[in-house]
Amino acid sequence: MQSKNFAGGRIRTAHYDPASGQLELHWDNKSVLAYKQVPQEVFRRLCNAPSPAAYWEDRIAEEYPKGQPMTSRSSPDAAKKFDDLFGTPN
Repeated sequence: MQSKNFAGGRIRTAHYDPASGQLELHWDNKSVLAYKQVPQEVFRRLCNAPSPAAYWEDRIAEEYPKGQPMTSRSSPDAAKKFDDLFGTPN
C-alpha cells in the first residue's frame, strides 16, 4: 500500500494499492472516495500535481469506476479500544 499526505487543499490523504489498482482519497470533510482499476502512473501524477483536487476532477473522477473504501487499515482491535474507552453498549 502506498500513501501520500497532502499539506493543503481538499484532499488530505491518498492511499493506493498497486496489486488491486484501488485508489482511496480522504477529503478534508472526512469523506472517502474509492476508485478501481487506477494505473499506478495516475497515482504518481496525482501525488505530484500542483493541485491534487483539480487533477482528481480532470483525470480521475469520471474516468475510473467507483469502489468501496477498504476497511483493512483499521486496527483489528479498534472496537475493543473504543469499548475500553467508552464502555460496551447495553
